Amino acid sequence: MGERTRQALPSVLSVLLSLVVCWLLIALSKDADGFTTATAAYLQMLWGGVGDWPRYLEGAAATVLTRPLGEAAMKAALLTFTGLSVAVAFKVGLFNIGAQGQMILGALAAAVVGAHVALPAPLHIPAALLGAALAGGAWAGIAAALRLYRGVHEVISTIMLNWVALRLVDNWLVVGPLRGVAEAGASITGTAEIHPTAQLPRLLGDVSRLNLGFVLAVVAAVTVWAWLTRTRSGFETRAVGLGDEAARAAGIPVARRAGLAMALAGALAGLAGAVLVLGTEGRYPGTLGAPYGFDGIAIALIGNNHPLGVGAAALFFGVLRAGGTRMQLLDVHKSFPELIQGLALLFVAGRLIWLAVLRKRSAPAPMPAAPPAPAAQVPHA
Repeated sequence: MGERTRQALPSVLSVLLSLVVCWLLIALSKDADGFTTATAAYLQMLWGGVGDWPRYLEGAAATVLTRPLGEAAMKAALLTFTGLSVAVAFKVGLFNIGAQGQMILGALAAAVVGAHVALPAPLHIPAALLGAALAGGAWAGIAAALRLYRGVHEVISTIMLNWVALRLVDNWLVVGPLRGVAEAGASITGTAEIHPTAQLPRLLGDVSRLNLGFVLAVVAAVTVWAWLTRTRSGFETRAVGLGDEAARAAGIPVARRAGLAMALAGALAGLAGAVLVLGTEGRYPGTLGAPYGFDGIAIALIGNNHPLGVGAAALFFGVLRAGGTRMQLLDVHKSFPELIQGLALLFVAGRLIWLAVLRKRSAPAPMPAAPPAPAAQVPHA
């Protein structure tokens, strides 16, 4: 078994174990035919995420495939960006819990640029994305500066910054100075609607909400992977995360690498907010709804902090999230995908136990003991 496979197996086994545990919980919570109901609920969740292939093969319209796939891709894109945000900070030895706050600032910046700046489409979308990345990066930069120059632990500062961002944006800016106004003069929930030139184009037209955000998320994951593994700055960033004293002794600018990594983490979270606003919401809503920033912590850990692993974990849980609502058809609560994710995170936390088990199973069997050597024949006199 190769080292890469051994490192990836704990995440895979944790997800499988969480699926089994939740399947048992659903089965045991039903009075009759619990196991049948649990299996049917899982199938509904699967068809809701990857498309209802049985209905399509029976002659249903292609929308039974395109709509679920679009929903899953949209959720996967957001989870990929926030997961990458946490993973990049991990690489430099920092724990970024502030992805939610950085995402809020990024979403607001994208909404403002999208609604109050007039540009042609080829420039408007990049401008909105850039504004979101800068806002998220600047918000994360506050935590980085507090850590590097005042020794404030980033866990504390990012938690506080989450609350500051929430109160600042949702409780003041969005309901006050930046509140949108309808044409009839009546106020509306959230900010003003963004211009059509700022909307991320839909890749399949009106039959699905799949938009350019998913492509951007894939590009971001590959780019972060290439940066970390193929560039000098990426190597220095990983070296700082493995041991800052050793990195400093080797001449690596530890403070610069840590600050840039944290700013990049914030920029990625800000892009998650931009994809949400420019791709699906069309404005900054009253609240962002699902806590994709906090979900990024679980996605990063399940993906073993590897950019491509983060993308794979985000895609898997995007499918489960998109299909979770269909479980209600069988009277199963739609929150089970979140429970699967939480259990997988719990099991991944025992990575050392998984690795110990795998190492024991892959260790070569002990060689049988050699038979004792025959006693030397002593010639008689």
